[in-house]
Amino acid sequence: MSLRLAVASAAAILAVSCAVAQAAPDGNALFAANCAACHQADASGMAGQFPALKNRVGKIAATPEGKAYLADVLTHGLSGSIDAAGDSISGFMPSFARLSDEQIAAILSAVAAMGDTKPAPSFTVAEIAAARARSLTPAAVNAERATLDGKHKLP
Repeated sequence: MSLRLAVASAAAILAVSCAVAQAAPDGNALFAANCAACHQADASGMAGQFPALKNRVGKIAATPEGKAYLADVLTHGLSGSIDAAGDSISGFMPSFARLSDEQIAAILSAVAAMGDTKPAPSFTVAEIAAARARSLTPAAVNAERATLDGKHKLP
């Protein structure tokens, strides 16, 4: 192998490796690994315990306030009672702040696409970073939800 061919091959391998390393996270795989145990693999939830996400997250994310709320839920958690699609749920969702902004944006974008909202809203890394910068408790996120529900009835 000539030196030129060896250098070209090494450069091609490096370029492919960098492209793979910078590929966007797979939101569906991240959902399966981090969320499906409670919200179920198809995001249908579990009555009385974990709200359905399918056909709801995309609708909530249709407004800027809804997107901010959803980003807050994942970065800060949620506690207390909520009404989700007519199902009363009282409990606690932990924060997923251990995940990167890219991973949380990918999860929320994937879940928003699990419904009939077309085009499905997508989340940006900047939106998640803004949520992460807010100092909120899970109870404060529930209060944010109540305010949002008063403005735009949540599904």
